[in-house]
Parts: sequence; structure tokens; C-alpha cells
Amino acid sequence: MRRYLLDTTPLTAYLQSRPAMVGLAQPWIRRREAATSILVYGECLEYLKGFADFPQRHAQLRRLLRAVAPISLDAAVMERYADLRRRLRPPHGPGLVGDVDTLITATALEHDLTLVTTDGDFERVPDLRLILLDRRTFQPVNR
Repeated sequence: MRRYLLDTTPLTAYLQSRPAMVGLAQPWIRRREAATSILVYGECLEYLKGFADFPQRHAQLRRLLRAVAPISLDAAVMERYADLRRRLRPPHGPGLVGDVDTLITATALEHDLTLVTTDGDFERVPDLRLILLDRRTFQPVNR
């Protein structure tokens, strides 16, 4: 059963074999508890295209996605997105999170997943289960 949705920075850190991220995510991946968003896949591709060895890195990402399933957008996620956008828009909420991040959030909420990220903006989203990681160490931030 999927329990965690890996955001872009944690997923790319795992691909780069950053020890702390591998140590954190490897058990989830082995137990098939990790997923990601198809949007994270797109953001990872954009990042990897900046490397001279893109074909090898792309192949590595595709292999990883056999175990870390990318969740596509569907009508239920889009409805959750619309509700979130309205809820986060002032004067009702603390301010908008970017559209892609809101879609990633909607995916996590709709699929009852904990979002694993380095982006503190997600803390503004009500009802979102979150593991916020320090971008330098990939250790959970204690708040």
C-alpha cells in the first residue's frame, strides 16, 4: 500500500544516491510504500536534461518509477485542486502555493499520502500530512 508521495527534490536526491535520502526512502521503496506525481516526473526530467549524460539518467529515472509509481492527474485530483485553490486564496487562506505544487498536494490528499518534500511552502496547506526535509541533509526538520 502506498503511504508516501516523493516530491521533486527528494526524488532527484535519491537518484543521485545521496546517502541520507537513500537511507530514508529505500525501506519505503522496497515495501512499495512510495509513489510520486506525474508532475514530479516532469520536473525531474527538466532537471536531468541539464546533464550531459541525460540518456543514462533518464533510464535510471524510468527504472526507479517501476517501484515508485507516478500517479496521474484525474478528475478527483482536479476537483481536490480546485477546492484547495479556493481554500488557500486570501482572504480564506494563507496565500496560494504554486499551481504545480497545488496539484502535487491535491494528489497526495486525494490518495491519502504523506508528502515528502524540502519545500516549506507546503506547510501552509491544511490537512496535508507532511515530512519536511532539510534540503542540505535530507533529515526531517523538527518543528
